[in-house]
Amino acid sequence: MVQNSKVMDTSMALKKLQLLNRYYRITQFYSFLKKVAIKGGIALLVFASVLLFLEYFFLDFDYLLNTLVASHSATVVISFFLLSETVLGLVPPELFIAWASKSATPWFFLFVLATMSYLGGLIAYFIGSQLFLIPAVKNHIENRIAQHINNLRKWGGFFVFIGAMLPLPHSIVSLACGLIKYDIKHYLLWALFRYLRFVIYALIIFQIF
Repeated sequence: MVQNSKVMDTSMALKKLQLLNRYYRITQFYSFLKKVAIKGGIALLVFASVLLFLEYFFLDFDYLLNTLVASHSATVVISFFLLSETVLGLVPPELFIAWASKSATPWFFLFVLATMSYLGGLIAYFIGSQLFLIPAVKNHIENRIAQHINNLRKWGGFFVFIGAMLPLPHSIVSLACGLIKYDIKHYLLWALFRYLRFVIYALIIFQIF
């Protein structure tokens, strides 16, 4: 009886996975994920290539980054990064990762930057959750990010994962989560992949600088 129960549980789990896989195929999740992943890979390669080109022909990035580290306190840089990660990702995180590479403790500052990015997304979530108090603003933002909201409703946590890992603005995805009242516990768990993204990018950028 116990063995039969285990077989039935396994069969039901496989059936659920098959249904879930079919749903993601129908809603074109896999093609969307592939497209964003390719775009992210290309963006990273272009970013690295442009930096190397400018470094070789025009600029001394080592000097510029060292000057930035020497002339601006870590508190100022990190505070600006938190603002950027809260308000639509104003500056690419890669530039701040390059800044961290020139600090005395690069991996510590990378952790701080990843934490600020995570907190920035959380702040954007709470901003989105409070926009119902200003209907005109809420409606305007919903219209601007309608596609993100639609994808979030279709794919839930997997879309938060994409926003955390790939080149979709993490703050916009977080704002959309707040707007539709996406479960905060699930959001916090999926958004943790933001740390993994920073580590992956650091493994590349730290080698360049």
